[in-house]
Amino acid sequence: MNDPLEWANSVAQIADEHKGEHIVVLDMREVTLVADYFVIITGHNLIQVGALADYVEDGMAQGGVQMLTRVGRNQAQWVLLDYGAVVVHIFTEDARSYYDLERLWGDAGVVAWDS
Repeated sequence: MNDPLEWANSVAQIADEHKGEHIVVLDMREVTLVADYFVIITGHNLIQVGALADYVEDGMAQGGVQMLTRVGRNQAQWVLLDYGAVVVHIFTEDARSYYDLERLWGDAGVVAWDS
């Protein structure tokens, strides 16, 4: 995988396969230099948030995509996986509602991905 959009789509598909919910891919290229894409995922509880992060991390590594950093471990309400051009945010429902990244980055376009 060489294309950041392909990375974002892969993350979304991995999360979908492992019962992640409300998966959104935001095109950040016009609104920030931080990353090209954000992938936002909701898990049902703390255990699922951690497990989703592990699944994404493993799947991306198998695809040859190296993670730069992971913030949040076991029992975290928000885990961030930084792949440089793609930043993955995995939240509990309460944390996602509280931080509301879709509203915060409301100028970013939503990218359709194949589920």
